Amino acid sequence: MKKTIASMLLASAFSLAAFQAEAADKVTLQLKWVTQAQFAGYYVAKDKGFYEEEGLDVDIKPGGPDIAPAQVIAGGGADVIVDWMPSALATREKGVPLVNIAQPFKSSGMMLTCLKESGVKGPEDFKGKTLGVWFFGNEYPFLSWMSHLKIPTEGGPDGVTVLKQGFNVDPLLQKQAACISTMTYNEYGQVLDAGIKPEDLVTFKYEDQGVATLEDGLYVLQDKLADPAFKEKMVKFVRASMKGWKYAEANPDEAAGIVLENDSTGAQTEAHQKFMMGEVAKLTAGSNGALDEADYKRTVASLLAGGSDPVISKEPEGAWTHEITDAALK
Repeated sequence: MKKTIASMLLASAFSLAAFQAEAADKVTLQLKWVTQAQFAGYYVAKDKGFYEEEGLDVDIKPGGPDIAPAQVIAGGGADVIVDWMPSALATREKGVPLVNIAQPFKSSGMMLTCLKESGVKGPEDFKGKTLGVWFFGNEYPFLSWMSHLKIPTEGGPDGVTVLKQGFNVDPLLQKQAACISTMTYNEYGQVLDAGIKPEDLVTFKYEDQGVATLEDGLYVLQDKLADPAFKEKMVKFVRASMKGWKYAEANPDEAAGIVLENDSTGAQTEAHQKFMMGEVAKLTAGSNGALDEADYKRTVASLLAGGSDPVISKEPEGAWTHEITDAALK
């Protein structure tokens, strides 16, 4: 009898677990890049059970050089994506109606890192130089900046030659370019790890140049927001994600460790992820997840100021909403 009761209790426990798993709302998040501390808040939220507390079963899909988040969500492969606003707004203008529902990153980590020996001391020295630029949507902030400076990007003594940069720092190390694109939390550290000293470098943060645009926002397809059930799912997702981000800010080393546990490639190192998390925390600091309208307007103004070839051709309409964060953060 005891064995039968124990078996029944065990069976009930399994049934309850199965029911809870089935009852959980599934959410697929497509990241902009590979598993790293740039996305620590989402991995922390999953590891700490913050998503589970909201009744969510979240699948976090890493990105990579051949993965465009906008294409993934347009094809039905994700419910929500992480993307940079310049890319998202350009994509929206081309017909994929992305909407920003939350903005965990308050500040930009993008910059140009230059070898001092190249003679670059200020932006005016870019003329005649080769500059490494990321593409796949990451080129828009750079092109906007060059438009502000009125520097052509087709080469020549009064312009810059754009080198389509891979997602590494090789062009700088091999002196193929005077400057390359770096993030404060990633590639800049790789340059230092390669043995180049900070005093041998000149850096230009987009934030300091007045052309910074918003990075790493959360985007969904506009038509999905017409579904009350989807909206409620996103409210829960944003609430849990921001809880994860604030935990990561307060516990950067632990957050870095959680990221490493989720890196199936084994490509990341503990030292680099701790460095990255420390720098990323500076960018998420000051954000509760709600998009700051002034930051949005600054980004749009920067993208529109492109002379004859702006990143976007007109003021976007309906490209963001506070509806999700208003409900998630109340």
